Amino acid sequence: MHTEQSLLRISITATIVSAAAGVLVGLVAGSSAILFEGVYGIVDAAMTMLALLVAKLIAASNAADATGRNFSQRFTFGFWHLEPIVLGLNGVLLSGAAIYALLNAVGVILAGGRALAFDLAIIYAGLGTVLDVVMAVIVTRRNRDIRSDLVALDARAWMMSAALGGALFVAFLVGSVVEDTRHAWLVPYVDPAALVLICLVIIPVPFATVRRALSEILLVTPPDLKEEVDSIARMTVERLGFISYHAFVARVGRGMQVELNFVVPTNQPAKRLEEWDALRDWIGEAFGNDSPNLWLTITFTTDPDWAW
Repeated sequence: MHTEQSLLRISITATIVSAAAGVLVGLVAGSSAILFEGVYGIVDAAMTMLALLVAKLIAASNAADATGRNFSQRFTFGFWHLEPIVLGLNGVLLSGAAIYALLNAVGVILAGGRALAFDLAIIYAGLGTVLDVVMAVIVTRRNRDIRSDLVALDARAWMMSAALGGALFVAFLVGSVVEDTRHAWLVPYVDPAALVLICLVIIPVPFATVRRALSEILLVTPPDLKEEVDSIARMTVERLGFISYHAFVARVGRGMQVELNFVVPTNQPAKRLEEWDALRDWIGEAFGNDSPNLWLTITFTTDPDWAW
């Protein structure tokens, strides 16, 4: 059975092989589009390796062994915050690379285009597209059980690479067909024009990921999680006769941070600490208290000011 880390390792290996081939073929065939695809793959592989490191750190910090205890002592808030940072950085770097390539492609078009060895380019684009489709299917299917944001992002990257590789294959095939016709003057523009189209598709793709990562870094409260917390807190207030509550909620990567402060009446009979702990356990069970990705804090006070 594949884990998050094993899937990311497979993806890194396939990405490095594909990217290295892209850089080599791009230089030999004189294709800026293929060269960009290779460089893009190298950046993506580097970010996937960083994502794998983050996944390892999160798993290690949640482990009940000596390593986990050591991490817990040195990084008491865990490593969840690294996940949105990696996702956001990944999106910014990939969009930035695409913007640079777009400007370069426009410059090539204005300069009169570029000669291209179509035979080699067509072979690479065809084989590369097949590899991308296979990897996209494998990663997507395996992630149905794992449900990892990092793996999901990687799956989308493979899907996008497959679509772009297919577009390159068609563009190079068309260029090869018209090479000996009266439309041969278009041939030098095929490669930079294909790169322009690729960049226009790629640039906006990471925006949603960057936006989500930024919201998690800034600890923006997710409406769905807040609604779930409010529902449990209201039920607790009504059932136990508390006055009110205040909830503080954030989602950081795979981690959920929930702080619940209940305001209790001053005239209630005194309870032993064991009873308050049992009450915390009862509330925690409603959240799925056994999850290693839940940071749940529950307090009780008679002073409303302490609840904020």
